[in-house]
Amino acid sequence: MSTLLCFHAHPDDECIGTGGTIARAAEQGHRVVLVVATNGDHGEIPSDLADGETLMDRRKKETEASAAVLGIDTVLWLGYADSGMTGWEQNSHQNAFMNAPIDEAAEKLAQILRTENVDLLTTYDWHGGYGHPDHIQVHHVGHRAAELATNVRVLEGTMNRDRMRALMDYARKMGAFSTDDEGFDPDGPADDGNPMGSTEDEINLRVDVMAYAAKKRAAMACHASQLGDSGFFLKMGEEQFAMAFGTEWFIDPASNEPLRDGWIFE
Repeated sequence: MSTLLCFHAHPDDECIGTGGTIARAAEQGHRVVLVVATNGDHGEIPSDLADGETLMDRRKKETEASAAVLGIDTVLWLGYADSGMTGWEQNSHQNAFMNAPIDEAAEKLAQILRTENVDLLTTYDWHGGYGHPDHIQVHHVGHRAAELATNVRVLEGTMNRDRMRALMDYARKMGAFSTDDEGFDPDGPADDGNPMGSTEDEINLRVDVMAYAAKKRAAMACHASQLGDSGFFLKMGEEQFAMAFGTEWFIDPASNEPLRDGWIFE
C-alpha cells in the first residue's frame, strides 16, 4: 500500500477538492496524511468559543474531526498565518503564508514527505483553483518540496470549469437558483483575475468518488464554524450534492494524456 499526502492551504480545504479521494484511498488501505499550510487564524469567529479558546483552536479541532470522518491517519500543520484574499490587509503580515520564502516552506514540507515516506502528493493547479494567494503558494511550495524530497509523484487538484458551467446551467433550468440570485460565473474573474479552475482539455484525470459523497459531506459539516462558506452546498439534497461533488479532478504535470477516467494510484 502507498502513502498519500494531501497538501492544503486552510482548514476545511481538504473536503471539497480531495475529500472523496482521501476517503477512497483510506478505505483501500492506503495511509493518508493531511498537511495544512495555515493555522485557520482568519475566518468566521463562532459565538460559542469557550474561555481561552481561539479561532485557531476551534478550526484545528474541526479539522481533526473532518480527518476522522475521511479516514486520514495524521494531520500536520506548517504553522503559517492565513494571507487573506488578494488585496486584504493580511497580505502584508510577516508570517502570512504568501510571504514565506518558497525554499523555506518547501523544506518544511519535504521533511514531512521524507519522514512519512510519501509516494504521492496532491497540491493545487497553477493558480490555486480560484487565485487565493495561499492556494497559489501551495502550488509552488508543493512542487518544490517534491523536488527536494525526490521520488514523490505530484498531482494537482483542480476544478473542472466546463463541468461547473454545465451543472449551473442545469440547476438554473431546474429552478434551483436564478442567475440574479446566485451571481456566480465560473468563467468570470476569480481572486487573481483568472476564471475558476481548469478546462477539460487541461485536466488529465477524472476520479469517481460518488460512493464517498456522504463522507465528503459529513466532513464538510465538521467545519461548523465556517459554514458561511459551504452552507449552500450542505443544503443540497443528497442526489444534487453527489452530482456536484461526486467527481474529483486532477492535473498530472508529468503527463500529456487527455482527460481519462481513472484512479490516483493507477
